[in-house]
This record gives sequence, C-alpha cells and structure tokens, in this order.
Amino acid sequence: MKETLIANFRAAFLRDPEIIARAPARIEFIGNHTDYNGGTVLGAAINRGVWVGLALRPDSVRRFASEGRPGCVELPAGTAVRSPGKDSWVNYPMGMLSTMAAAGIPMPAGFDYMVASDVPQGAGLSSSAAIELSSGLAFLSAAGQAVPRESLAAMGRKAENEFVGVPCGILDQGVSCFGRKDSLVHIDCRGPRFENVPLPAGSNFWVFNTHTKHALVDGLYAERHRECMEAARGIGVELLVDATPAALAAAEPHLSRAAYKRARHVIDEIGRVEQATAALRAGDLAGVGRLLFASHRSSRTWFDNSRAELDFLVDCLESEKGVYGARLTGGGFGGAVMALTSDGFGPEGAHRVEEAYLAKFGSKPDVIHALTDDGASLVKEGR
Repeated sequence: MKETLIANFRAAFLRDPEIIARAPARIEFIGNHTDYNGGTVLGAAINRGVWVGLALRPDSVRRFASEGRPGCVELPAGTAVRSPGKDSWVNYPMGMLSTMAAAGIPMPAGFDYMVASDVPQGAGLSSSAAIELSSGLAFLSAAGQAVPRESLAAMGRKAENEFVGVPCGILDQGVSCFGRKDSLVHIDCRGPRFENVPLPAGSNFWVFNTHTKHALVDGLYAERHRECMEAARGIGVELLVDATPAALAAAEPHLSRAAYKRARHVIDEIGRVEQATAALRAGDLAGVGRLLFASHRSSRTWFDNSRAELDFLVDCLESEKGVYGARLTGGGFGGAVMALTSDGFGPEGAHRVEEAYLAKFGSKPDVIHALTDDGASLVKEGR
C-alpha cells in the first residue's frame, strides 16, 4: 500500500509526500458493544489498514484526496465544519485536526493530504479508527509534536464522538493503536487500560464480509447506545459494567423490554471477555471458540444487531472442521463475520462457506485471511 499511496499522491499533487503514516484495521474479537458501557473487550490489529501521505504547503489551503475518488476536497485552514455526502470521509481527518487543535497542539495550516486503504468498506473492521490514527500521526509529525499512545487513541475516539457524531467507545482506536503481532489487545475501557494477550500458535482469523449494510451513523448504533444508558439508569449504576445479573433481574420490571435486552447482552458479554482472556492465556482455543459462538447468539437474541446473512455464516462455520468459533464482528447490523480457526481450516473450507452463502443469498462474501499486525506508526517522518 505504501507504493500505491505514493503513486496516488504524485498523480494528485505532482510531488511526493513528506510524511507517511499507517494504522491497521481491527477485528473485534469478543466484547460486542461493551466498550462504551465501561466494560472490557478483546481485539486484534490486522494486516489491512489505512495509509496517509502529507506534504506541507506555504499557504493556508488544505487539500484532501482519496484513492478511488476523483478530484480533491479543498478547505481553508480555519474550517471546522463537517462535510456532507460524498465528501463525508474528510470528517475523519478533519475531526482529528479539530480535536488536536482544541488540545493545544499546533496543527499545520496548509497541506496536501492523500489516503489509501485496503480495508473493505462496511465490513466492520473499523477503517474509521485507522484513518483517524494515521491522520493524527501525520499531523503530529508535521507539527513536530508527539503524544503518548493513550492520548492518540483518546483523541481519535473524541474526534469520532464529537466531530463525526458516532458515540463509539475506545475499542477501535485502542486496538489500532496498541496492536501487536501474534497478540490480541485487551482493553479495560474504564481506565482505559491496554494490555497485549499472546495469541496461541496455530490461530487463524478468517473474515467473511457480506456487503450488507453497515453504516453506524444511520442511527442504529446511537439507538443501542441510548438503550444501554437507559438500562444503566434504571438499574441505578453509571455504566452497565457496574451492574450484576442479580441487579438486572431486580430492575427488570422497571425497564423497557429493549433496555433489558441490551443490558442482558452487555453484562453477559463482559463476563465472556474475561473468560476468553483466561482461556487464551491457558491455550484453550476450543474454550475460546465456545465463547465466540455464545457471543454471537447473545448479539442475535438480546442486542438485535445481527442479520440473516451473518447468522447463516456463523451456522455454516460451526459445522466446519477446524473452526473453533465464529461471531459477527464490529457494530453489527450487517458487515462481517469473524472466525477463529486452526490451521486445518484453510482456503478449501472458506470456499465451501462462500459457495453455501452464494447458493442462499445469490452473492459471494469477500473472504479475508487476516494476520495480526502491529499498531499505528509513522513510516516516513516530516523534516
């Protein structure tokens, strides 16, 4: 992707980027919608990601270009307004600029900016966090500044919450920041505190992207967020991480059905994250897999964020040899299914699942064999 980024930058701006940064996409391993509820989550940074190139300009014009999109979006340095429609992708780097400036970090005035990605759109792998973090690193380098990784992740989340308008937790930015090869990232979201958990040898990730709708800003994500906050208030806690199954049972008569269901999922899911972490440390991949299947069933039954396409894929994968477990990954409402497999599940198994999906729904899912990768980094620093 580095070469692609440089070629695109030259084509758009007739020069090379002075700064290059990259940030990986992520797989939400387990911990569906637990992050903004103060819980714990496990995720994996993967070898797909977003690359950003930047070159300073002597004026106060900011030009944003993206691979596969014609032309560029040109904005004056003082602009801090969200872009609509086809230009809405610019809101992610603009959100980082706005957030960093508000934190007192001097941001570059004029620049040319190019982004390139090999993350499938709408697959629930969080290209949004990857563009936030790669943009943030590029802007910091241009300003001759540096911040701790915890701060970079927090600024990415703030940009998405307050500028883009998606009430996400710290999962996406935290995993993209703290990823490490051959490891998962465990996040205690109330700190937040980040820890790498070794992934047992022979673990494989397969992602099946259904191309069904996955647009978090369409309101479904925000609706679930509101329902979780409603449930917490009804139980009498600040966040659902502080609620116990017994407290939820006692509060059930006073909760709406939706609020009860969301809380049931989140409380149980936080428990599954900790069980999965212990199983990983013990090398018990079969035990981890059972928790992944349980997580998907809970998302389907209690959180109502699955779809028929995702359920079908999980059912198919459960019948395949070499599959430890599978579940929807990301916000849900479409998108992708992630499978944890042994080396015994390879391209032939993936092809069987692909063909079964084609026979059922009339289209093929994109299939990705993902490897773990390191977190966001500067590839080429500014002068």
